[in-house]
Amino acid sequence: MLPHEPRPVLRVSGSARLLIASQAPGVRVHQSGLPFNDASGDRLRQWMNLSRDAFYDESRIAIAPMGFCFPGHGPARSDLPPRPECRALWHDELFAAMGQVDCVLAIGRYAQDYHFSRLGRPLPKGARLDEIVRRWREFAGSAPKIIALPHPSWRNSGWLKRNPWFDAEVLPALREEVARLIA
Repeated sequence: MLPHEPRPVLRVSGSARLLIASQAPGVRVHQSGLPFNDASGDRLRQWMNLSRDAFYDESRIAIAPMGFCFPGHGPARSDLPPRPECRALWHDELFAAMGQVDCVLAIGRYAQDYHFSRLGRPLPKGARLDEIVRRWREFAGSAPKIIALPHPSWRNSGWLKRNPWFDAEVLPALREEVARLIA
C-alpha cells in the first residue's frame, strides 16, 4: 500500500541520449508532478550547467527514477527508499526500449546498483559512494557511459565538502558530456 495516491513522475522519450536515473520523487516533486522541481533539481541543473528549459527537454534528456512515485516518509521524516514495484514491473522493459541512450547519470546507490548491473558491470556490494563516484573515468569508457553521482540533496552537502575532487574532476567532465549529448 502506497502512503499517497500513485502519481508516477518520469519523463522519457525515444530520442533522449542522456538518462538521469535517480532514486524516487520527494514530496514536493510528488505534488508538482515535475521531476527535480525542488532544491535538489536546482543543484543538479547547476552541476550540469543547464537551464530549466534545457533540462526539461525530454527529446534530449530522459528522467526515470527507480521508484516512479513518492515512497513516503520514514520515522525520522526522511524519504523512504524507492519501492521495488516499479523496478520489478517496468524498468527492464523501459530501459530495453531506450537503446538510444548514450549516457546514464546514476544518482544515488539504488540507481547505481540497478544500472551498473543492467549494463553488465555490477558494483561490489560493500562499495561506498565516494569509491563509486571516484571511478568515473573507468565507467565513462564503456557504452553507454555511466556517470555515478551523489544525490544533489542538501543532505549530501557534507559529503561534497569532504570530497573536493568531485567539483574539481567530476563536474567539468559531467558538463562536457551533457553539452555533447544535448547539442
